[in-house]
Amino acid sequence: MMAAASHSLDERLSALLARWQDYRQQGGFEQFVEFSVALNSLSEQLGRLQLPGLVRIAQGLENAALARFGDTATHPMPEADILALQRQVETLAAAINSARQPVGERRQEEGRTQVADPEWVRPRAVWLVTGGLGNLAAGLESQLRHFGFRVLRLDWLQQLPDDEAPMAVLFLADDAPEQAIQRERIAAIRGMVPAAQLFYLGGEREMEPVVALMRAGIDVTVPREDIAASVLARMLDLVQTREQERYRVLVVEDSKVAAAMIRRTLSEHNIDSELIADPGKLLDVLPVYRPDLILMDMYMPRFTGVEATRVLRQVAGYQSVPIVYLSSESDIGMQVEALRLGGDQFLQKPINPVVLAAVVRTKIERYRETVRSTRTDGLTGLFNHTASKARLKGMIETLPPGGHLCLAMVDIDHFKSINDTWGHPVGDQVIRGLAWLLKGRLRASDLIGRYGGEEFILALPDAPPEKAYAVIDRIRQDFAALPHANGNGVLHATFSAGLACFEHFPSAEEITVAADNSLLDAKRKGRNCVVVACDGVV
Repeated sequence: MMAAASHSLDERLSALLARWQDYRQQGGFEQFVEFSVALNSLSEQLGRLQLPGLVRIAQGLENAALARFGDTATHPMPEADILALQRQVETLAAAINSARQPVGERRQEEGRTQVADPEWVRPRAVWLVTGGLGNLAAGLESQLRHFGFRVLRLDWLQQLPDDEAPMAVLFLADDAPEQAIQRERIAAIRGMVPAAQLFYLGGEREMEPVVALMRAGIDVTVPREDIAASVLARMLDLVQTREQERYRVLVVEDSKVAAAMIRRTLSEHNIDSELIADPGKLLDVLPVYRPDLILMDMYMPRFTGVEATRVLRQVAGYQSVPIVYLSSESDIGMQVEALRLGGDQFLQKPINPVVLAAVVRTKIERYRETVRSTRTDGLTGLFNHTASKARLKGMIETLPPGGHLCLAMVDIDHFKSINDTWGHPVGDQVIRGLAWLLKGRLRASDLIGRYGGEEFILALPDAPPEKAYAVIDRIRQDFAALPHANGNGVLHATFSAGLACFEHFPSAEEITVAADNSLLDAKRKGRNCVVVACDGVV
């Protein structure tokens, strides 16, 4: 867990416990609303940190709270209900605290570049639960280790270690005990490591057994044919946990009371907001604020929300921005008409703050995912060529005076020969393997893009030349050792890289050309090496 993210989680847990204590002491509806909002905020933070077991506990408490939400007449709740919620609050707090474990020692392997590990190269603990010593378990363990995970193999019935909680637990169906024993064991491990992702590998594609596994605590079931690709991709997604850019919401509301409530709710969920009371200012504010979503009051002076929405839907760039109407309008026909004329959802006033936050987050996540799909490469999930160039330009424009940034162009060696000898599906597997390795080794702040074909672009901010070279060369060594298992055997591949740094090439175009020329030099020098653009930099 990153320090900043952990600090944010601590703050949210403290806020939840304080709001619950306020309700226990005062018992008012307003205090219960504050508690519900704090709980929803904590649940969302656990989701961002990809802690599914804790999310499950938090959502159970959230559902229990929403079932008792009521209004001013239903609070304070009966003592039995308060005690029931108190037990759930204590369970959640204890589970979060128990999930905090010391990070294990980083791996030390021979053949590594002899420099200190950069702080973002962090292996993660994984438990591999298997009933035998088959090729699948051995191959999976080998691949995970190559991607920087520290794997502990356990028998299904073996006593569990208690020193370090794993990031994930992988249960292999091969040679597993009978299903009832499997589910019992899964449930016990889920209780012991609530923050871990639990995978069941090699299961059946049938509803009933999958549901039974989920009830026992499994988060993801993976069919046998998808194990290698799916497991590695999901594991690397876990280590890429990051805080996203804050969501931005434009609130178009002329009521000061309603606007204050809305903005307070959004702020509680770490969502940025901008308020305008006059919809006539929309076209001026939008290009400056660039919202992910618009909360639009239905009835305002000068224009209605529907009229403002119809205008926005005719402006290039705003056809797909989500618009959620806010109104006390209860006529279903009017609501349907408002949606038909350009809105995405209708929330009736007074608005439940938890529902408001959930709707806003869901709509923005889907909107951003749609936008993201136009910028990412379908095979690897990395930035595509156009998005990579734009991201590099933005990184350089915002680089502080004296700041470091190094750019690497990476190309897989003899890739045409790989496709000709092994086939294009294996070639795709090699490309994905390098993409996964880069995602597992580099930081969330680094640019990782597929520049085209078998070529990748990497930008490392805040990395002096010596450290950037060490990181890229270390990844080169790891990739050369990575086995690409397929139906016809095992393939190994290498890559060449050219490195250039901003202090010598102070523009996006110059640094890209310099890195590309160095990549050509690496090819001429025999491949499987890293060449730096300026002599004497390393």
